[in-house]
Amino acid sequence: MLKDTLLYLAQNPRLRDFVVQNKITRTASRRFVAGEVLEDAVRATRTLNERGIQVALDLLGENVALKEEAAEATKAYMNAIELIGKTQMDANVSIKLTALGLDISPDICEQNLLTILECGRQCNVFVCIDMEGSDYTEHTVAMTMRAYEQYKQVGTVIQSYLYRSHADVNKLVDQGVRIRLVKGAYKEPQSVAYQEKSDVDQNYVQLMKILLARGNFPAIASHDESIIDEACKFVRDHGISKTSFEFQMLYGIRRDLQEKLVKQGYNVRVYVPYGSHWYPYLMRRMAERPANLMFVVANSWR
Repeated sequence: MLKDTLLYLAQNPRLRDFVVQNKITRTASRRFVAGEVLEDAVRATRTLNERGIQVALDLLGENVALKEEAAEATKAYMNAIELIGKTQMDANVSIKLTALGLDISPDICEQNLLTILECGRQCNVFVCIDMEGSDYTEHTVAMTMRAYEQYKQVGTVIQSYLYRSHADVNKLVDQGVRIRLVKGAYKEPQSVAYQEKSDVDQNYVQLMKILLARGNFPAIASHDESIIDEACKFVRDHGISKTSFEFQMLYGIRRDLQEKLVKQGYNVRVYVPYGSHWYPYLMRRMAERPANLMFVVANSWR
């Protein structure tokens, strides 16, 4: 019930305006969002790199309605890619297709995507196409596979709460596309997604084992220690190298676990969000984990 409420509030414009304009809540949000401009994300990236942790830069913002907004987002992604290439930070980027104009026109979106991927190829920077709500899943998978024919440094995300994800994983793995595996953070109907956490977790572990055994440098994105332990056991039991995959976690969440895995010799990458459109992202993070909500509430009263 709490999760559903928070996901509903993520779309509430009145609450969004209050949270975004409130100095205290803005400050509390910095636990999970690096800042509002690229320079803020760069500072966070350098700090993480110094701790032996890689980064995925994520410019927040989605569902643009104008071609000019999509062009602006495309340029902003390219700025991040070019900066990574120039400074040699240990980072890649994560992008959203609705920020590139998918709601306006798939053709406009795909052209913007190819422009970004060309920039990524020139700068030798990997680009992960993020997964959004289930209405966009088919477009995202298909567009990723078409893009991979030209640009091998592109991958995408699969959500274990969707029934279709097993078929999508096998299709993408067969083509060689890199996959970031997550549980899923959007409110989805029972017709397309598992509703019980146990079912989502069970499917996650099944997909994770496929990726660890057959995937192209997959990313196991989870803060669930039981799942992480299962991954570590699976690679040990099957003689899979620690260098053939990476764990991924979110900025500001389970820093202790991030550092523990680095010390054990695993690749760890932290997803670092930044940008002015941070409210929906923050609400999804609080919906995922009650401890995140308690952190924001406690800091809002300090």
